[in-house]
Amino acid sequence: MRKGDAGNRAGMLDYPSGRRGRSPQGPVAGASNLTAKRDNSCQKVQNLMEAVVERENMVKALRQVEANKGSAGVDGVCVQALRASLRENWPRIKEELLEGRYQPQPVRKVEIPKPGGKGMRQLGIPTVMDRLIQQALNQVMQPIFDPDFSESSYGFRPGRSAHQAVLKARGYAAAGRRWGVDMDLEKFFDRVNHDILMARVARRIGDKRVLKLIRRYLQAGLMVGGVVSPRTEGTPQGGPLSPLLSNILLDDLDKELEKRGHAFCRYADDCNVYVKSKRAGQRVLASITRFLTVRLKLRVNVEKSAVARPWDRKFLGYSMTFHSQPRLKVAPSVVDRLKAKLRELFRAGRGRNVRTQIEELTPVLRGWVNYFKLAEVKGIFEELDGWIRRKLRRILWRQWKKPKTRAKNLMKYGLGKERAWKSATNGRGPWWNSGASHMNQCFPKSFFDRLGLVSMLHQLRKLQYSS
Repeated sequence: MRKGDAGNRAGMLDYPSGRRGRSPQGPVAGASNLTAKRDNSCQKVQNLMEAVVERENMVKALRQVEANKGSAGVDGVCVQALRASLRENWPRIKEELLEGRYQPQPVRKVEIPKPGGKGMRQLGIPTVMDRLIQQALNQVMQPIFDPDFSESSYGFRPGRSAHQAVLKARGYAAAGRRWGVDMDLEKFFDRVNHDILMARVARRIGDKRVLKLIRRYLQAGLMVGGVVSPRTEGTPQGGPLSPLLSNILLDDLDKELEKRGHAFCRYADDCNVYVKSKRAGQRVLASITRFLTVRLKLRVNVEKSAVARPWDRKFLGYSMTFHSQPRLKVAPSVVDRLKAKLRELFRAGRGRNVRTQIEELTPVLRGWVNYFKLAEVKGIFEELDGWIRRKLRRILWRQWKKPKTRAKNLMKYGLGKERAWKSATNGRGPWWNSGASHMNQCFPKSFFDRLGLVSMLHQLRKLQYSS
């Protein structure tokens, strides 16, 4: 449908059907005008819904939802069908949004294992239409709230990252703050008090239609097995608006820590405060726990929270050494999780050739190294490289099965006949043989390099050199 069509004049979006360009960076026009009208008294923003449904904002939101992909919600409509649904339904939905009548659909409950395999994390997957509207809301609300967020808040904010938070934490330790208060908020996204959160949102948003819509999203039922359960607390993870809402709520914590003069880093609900003594840390943990309980109705997990040395804890997957100028390293528990994930891939690849197995490993290894590219202790990357190659040699040994086949293949890859037969009939298990000299000689690092196996150590050095 073109811009001049009657349907578009009625409010339907003119969505391009060809190649999608990259989403525009920064706030959309409507949001910029709204934020420009704010004065130093933090006047509430009115008429925000008009900016939400503005064509430019909606097109940007559509592109973002399509780029994020994701599964269908309770209505079964997938991301690929979103444009067709919009062409049919957008005039009605836009009218309902502007009149404050739009009712979100329930979210689909999905559970995924928590890192480390301890329990399950509950996600709520909205329909693609609700994801689109939430994304459009997020795009106009982010520029309103973000400028007043703390400099020590790094999660889900434009131009900020987990890497910046990790570097700041190392800087605090290097400056003599050698004790960390590691606070773990118990089931944060499941325990958010709706009234307290909405009061924080209403500090800056005066458009009652937007406030009602956000509350409806918070209270949208959770569908499990065709039955919808109402929600009275929590902001389900899985929607584009949840990260911003979490920052809005926890901004009160940031402001309290700033008022008390504390050095801290917060990424979403992961918050560490850095102090100079254990006693000071214990006082901070006790007082902030009271603040969170009374002011925000949030619980601190006493078992997981602690006052400890930074090198004895992890923050966003990183730890550090105990030196006066600490060096960053990958936390041991994170290495264990990577190995567990790779073991699953290796088990699934026992019947495949090694090249196919390596192709499956590549995106996992590249993504992991890219996140941990700040690591200054590199030994673990070299150790992982060797462990992965040994796992691949083990797959080869298991695939050969019979001694005759093993001897034949060992000779094929350069081993003498006598040694090949001796190695093939040694009676040892696959893991022992995968680390033995005969398999290392036949399948050295160069063999796996030719097959395209990523060297984690080489990739790390390359990323650090380029930066």
